[in-house]
Amino acid sequence: MNNNPNNKQGELNIELPEDVADGVYSNLAIITHSHSEFVLDFVRIMPGVPKAKVKSRVILTPQHAKRLMRAIVDNIKKYEQLNGEIRDIDDSMAIPMNFGAPNAQA
Repeated sequence: MNNNPNNKQGELNIELPEDVADGVYSNLAIITHSHSEFVLDFVRIMPGVPKAKVKSRVILTPQHAKRLMRAIVDNIKKYEQLNGEIRDIDDSMAIPMNFGAPNAQA
């Protein structure tokens, strides 16, 4: 039921709290799944640091995971039309865990 007179029928009003709007930086995503859910763990790896923490976890139904995949594919296509192809990292050139930085010392 829509009690807001400014919203049209079927329109969804989404609130973005300030602390969430800041976002979370991640340079690694780990995806696992069961028969009923997909779990996306977003991790931030720092150069020269052998330990990393999960910064955010999102749990999706399989149907929502597939919708997310389609939305990401669509957005990448649109991005590449405007900005050129995103170069994929060759698997043989996998990013080392220290990103080429010197080993951390205490």
